[in-house]
Amino acid sequence: MEETNTTELPPNNLTFGSGDFQPANESQSILQNYVTLIISGVCVGICLCGLVGNGTVVWFLGFHMKKSPFTVYVLNLAIADFCLLLFLLVIHTLHIISNFSGLSLFDYSETEEILMDLFLFWYFASMYLLTAMSTERCLSVLFPIWYRCRRPKRLSGIVCGVLWVLAGLFATLIFLSIYFDLNVRFLGLIQGISIVNFLIFSLFPFLSNLCLFIKLRCSSQRRHPGKLYVAVLLSVIFLFILGFPFSVVFFLDPFYLNLLHLHVSYLLASLNSSINPFIYFLVGSSRRCRFWGSVKVTLRRVFEEKAMSEEGSHAPGDTPVETSV
Repeated sequence: MEETNTTELPPNNLTFGSGDFQPANESQSILQNYVTLIISGVCVGICLCGLVGNGTVVWFLGFHMKKSPFTVYVLNLAIADFCLLLFLLVIHTLHIISNFSGLSLFDYSETEEILMDLFLFWYFASMYLLTAMSTERCLSVLFPIWYRCRRPKRLSGIVCGVLWVLAGLFATLIFLSIYFDLNVRFLGLIQGISIVNFLIFSLFPFLSNLCLFIKLRCSSQRRHPGKLYVAVLLSVIFLFILGFPFSVVFFLDPFYLNLLHLHVSYLLASLNSSINPFIYFLVGSSRRCRFWGSVKVTLRRVFEEKAMSEEGSHAPGDTPVETSV
C-alpha cells in the first residue's frame, strides 16, 4: 500500500483484520490468506485450552480460596487473560467462517478501532499485572522484614486497580490516535508505549527475577525457591519470549497495515494468555500422584505455600494470613 503522506493516515486506511489490504500480486494474496487461516485455526485451539485453564484458576481463587497478596494478582491476571482469549476465539472463529462461507459475517471496517482497543487493553492489563506480581515477589524475598511488617494490607488490590486504569489509559490513547487524524506526535506516542512495555513490562521483570533466582541458588545458604516463585519466574520468562516479538511488531507496524502482522500478534497474545494456568498446574503437581488427579490440590500447593510461610513468620501479636477454604 503506497503512502503519499507520512504525517497523516486517515482512519479508513487502517485495516484491522479486514480484507481491504491487498498484496502486490494475486499469488501473494492467496498465500497470505492460507497462512492467516492456519494461524487462526491454531489460535482457536490455543484459546479453547487457555479458556479452560484460566476459567479453572478464576473458579478456584474466586470461590474456593481466601485471598492473599499474591492470589489477588493471580486472580486479576486470570480474568484479563480469560477476556482476551474469549475475544480472540470469537474473532478467529468469525474469520474462519467468513473465509469458508464466502460471506462477510463481521463488518471490520466499522469496528476496527474498537476491536484493536479491546485487544490491546486486555493484553496490556495482563502484561502489567504479571509484572506487578513478579516485582512484589522479588521484594518479598529481598526485603522480608519490610514485607511482613510494613507492607500495606490492601496494596495488591490498589496496585491491580491502578494497572487496570493504566492499561485503559494507554488503550484509549491509541484508540484516539486511530479514530482521529494521525500525525507524527501520535505516532511517536504509540511507538513510545511499545518501548515502555518492552523495557518496563517485559525486560525488567525478566532480568530482575532471573537475577534473584540465580542469587538464591548460588548464595551460601542455598535457599530453595518455593513453588510460587518458580511459577512466577516461568510466567515472566514466557512473557519476555512472547512479549518481545509483540512489542517489535507493534513498534514497526502499530496499525497492522499488513494483515499477517495482525495474526502473528494474535498468536503471540493467545500463547501468552494461555500458558500461565498450565505453569501453575505443572509446578504444583506432585510426582507421586497424577497431574490431573486433583486440580484443586495442585493449585493449592502453589498458592497456599507463600501464605503459610508468611503465617509462620509473623510475630506473636500479628494476625496470621488465613488460607483455609
